[in-house]
Amino acid sequence: MELEGKDLKAPETIETERLLLRRPKRSDAQAVFHRYASDRDVTRYLSWPTHRSVADTLAFLAMSDDEWQRWPAGPYLVHTRDSDVAGKLVGSTGLFYKSPTRAITGYVFARDAWGQGYATESLQAMVDIAQQTGVERLEAICHAEHAPSAHVLEKCGFTREEVHREHFVFPNLKPQKKSDIFSYVRCF
Repeated sequence: MELEGKDLKAPETIETERLLLRRPKRSDAQAVFHRYASDRDVTRYLSWPTHRSVADTLAFLAMSDDEWQRWPAGPYLVHTRDSDVAGKLVGSTGLFYKSPTRAITGYVFARDAWGQGYATESLQAMVDIAQQTGVERLEAICHAEHAPSAHVLEKCGFTREEVHREHFVFPNLKPQKKSDIFSYVRCF
């Protein structure tokens, strides 16, 4: 999966030991909506609102296409490769570029995929793609009370850079007030 040069596109499909990550398609809208994007528990600590309709998911997919056209990579859907449930959509990850050398990453997984190491495995793939596409600074944030997410980031070599007090409004938390976040970075 080695890329030559900093301006090349990342592969649209990535295989890890247990997962298949691929660029989303418009035809994925129903699956994304039903598997995780409309689940209030899953989206609780995310920076985007819980999807209320497939139209919200279609808007995400349009944004995904824009990211892929503009930058070396964008969002990926995460599917299992296990023989008993091969191809099952379990979540999403990706890279969002701020510049050719700075990007943000994150992940979301369906409830039945929690605790199986999929977040760590897919995040490590994003770290590899970021480095191969010329990213020098890869960033991530997580809610200060979301210890599992902080643990995943630290397992993948991210360093907690700062704690930002009352910094970010998570749209799915009630009441909607500014929450503390951890800011993480991985430099190459």
